[in-house]
Amino acid sequence: MLSNHFIRVAAACPVTQVADVDYNVLHIKACIDRAIQEKAKFIVFPELCVTSYTCGDLFLQQLLLDQAERGLQEICAYSLNKDALIAVGAPLNLHTAVYNCAYLIFDGRILGIVPKSYIPNYEEYYERRWFTSGRDIVDKTVDLFFQKDIPFGVNLLFGSGLFQFGLEICEDLWSVVPPSSYLSLGGANIIGNLSASNEVVSKSDYRKQLVVSQSAKCMSSYIYAGTGIYESSTDVVFGGELLISENGNMLQANARFQRDDEVITSIIDIERLNLQRLKNISFREAVSAVPWKMRHIPFSFNDTDFGRFDRKVEKHPFVPTDEKQREQRCKEIFNIQTAALAKRIEHTGLKRVVLGISGGLDSTLALLVAVKTFDLLKLPRKNIITVTLPGFGTTDRTYHNAVELCKKLETDFREINIVAACLQHFKDIGHDPAVHDVTYENVQARERTQILMDIANKEGGLVVGTGDLSELALGWSTYNGDHMSMYAVNCSVPKTLVRYLVDYVAHDETTAEIAKILMDILDTPVTPELLPKGSEGQITQKTEDIVGPYELHDFFLYYFVRSEFAPDRILFLAKAAFADSYDEEAIRKWLKVFIKRFFTQQFKRSAIPDGPKVGTVSLSPRGDWRMPSDASYNLWMNQL
Repeated sequence: MLSNHFIRVAAACPVTQVADVDYNVLHIKACIDRAIQEKAKFIVFPELCVTSYTCGDLFLQQLLLDQAERGLQEICAYSLNKDALIAVGAPLNLHTAVYNCAYLIFDGRILGIVPKSYIPNYEEYYERRWFTSGRDIVDKTVDLFFQKDIPFGVNLLFGSGLFQFGLEICEDLWSVVPPSSYLSLGGANIIGNLSASNEVVSKSDYRKQLVVSQSAKCMSSYIYAGTGIYESSTDVVFGGELLISENGNMLQANARFQRDDEVITSIIDIERLNLQRLKNISFREAVSAVPWKMRHIPFSFNDTDFGRFDRKVEKHPFVPTDEKQREQRCKEIFNIQTAALAKRIEHTGLKRVVLGISGGLDSTLALLVAVKTFDLLKLPRKNIITVTLPGFGTTDRTYHNAVELCKKLETDFREINIVAACLQHFKDIGHDPAVHDVTYENVQARERTQILMDIANKEGGLVVGTGDLSELALGWSTYNGDHMSMYAVNCSVPKTLVRYLVDYVAHDETTAEIAKILMDILDTPVTPELLPKGSEGQITQKTEDIVGPYELHDFFLYYFVRSEFAPDRILFLAKAAFADSYDEEAIRKWLKVFIKRFFTQQFKRSAIPDGPKVGTVSLSPRGDWRMPSDASYNLWMNQL
């Protein structure tokens, strides 16, 4: 079933000889075979690949133009029963004008011809000497000797079910308003660019930026195929760059200057693109800007089997895999958190903040944010009131880390043991302290929050919340306990990213002495410490043993909220991402936990304090996510 949502596409660069159509067609057919062998359904070739791009004044020779037409006939015949959409470049001689065109071929026929809109005539380009712009051509037809009434124009959209294809040619992408922008607004979710962009120093970097940026703006896939090294090198050299991008992400890119036929492929996620468009109001409203009505050219694939699912699915979508990018993201997030807290402190006029410090990752990150904020505002660190509140489950390791960290950071450190107060509260409400149920746990969380709030009132301070995005998603907090604060600096930082942020500070923003404590905190299992500790002070309650692995839940969260995916699709992707870590049974089990908790705990997210959005997902009712607290989850659970 999921093959209906994915499609494999290809970018191809055949070996060519200038003005030798027979030779070029032979290599085009070889690339078609390779792409189809890899299950590609859409194959994009370079600009004017049938003749080669660098024919110069030979484009005005009728002999070459006629031979190009015969070459197209041969490619059409070769496409029979191939079940693949093929975009090739060739000139079109029409009414005393020659157009630089993309021909879209399927199952023995040309479905349509798209002319190049923008004809470059600057620096090393002289295309206007031979070609006429087709940007004003819509709703026309042309005849070739082997096929009549072929749709011709810039407004052609080729569709098979969910898959909607549009084409532009080289310079079109470099223009202020590329035709692909209009095609995307008209419904195209896969754009092909047949190109002949020569190589000069650093031009490849800019090309990649253009392709990635346009795929992001159009919320589409963008397949770019550049002509290769066998073009004429009289004045310039071509590198045969092949790129496949999707919604701002580069999926595949080749190494340029290859000397053989080359094909790259990638699987495109059409449903994700369509869902992104569905929730983007700006995209929908821009549809009225399209200057012409789309001409839809229907066709039908026999199937869209993409073969082996070899698309890379990141285990940790919130965390960049590249170390430099990860460090840069951590630095940026840390600065966003700091700027947000600084603004709130300045606005309220308060000079103190109050934090509950457990020795765990989340409270550690919040403390580090507070310290940097106070340094930035030139306020004394002694105005940061850090409170450790040991209870029934506080372990030696977390306690000592909390104490040492607060002292080394020179905060106003206080210790308030909550055991006696909780026992008194158990007595007041008639709860047996030997019964370690949810009441036993929540009493401790609420007692801690009450103390922090009252200290803040007494000292004229602001309670800084420590809970993270993953805990908000799962409702892993006590309502009106650790769920509440006066400003929550970690509220859109997922658990998988919290670790890297603390690690970033340890290596880049603090002293070696403090870094040593931070590294031990990083090595400590995540725990709420609400159940009695072991006989030797060890941790007995581990969060991930109860709710499941946070790396899975962050994965589920990303695709459920950011991509709006249904559970069966999330399961499919999780199986691919975590094939070496969890079996399908485990992933399904924890996905069910996620769905149930995400729906049933919405009431907590409907009443959360202010806090900064730092990434692509926020669960604030004032931000990305608005959901009724009493919505049924049966429809989603039934998919599993």
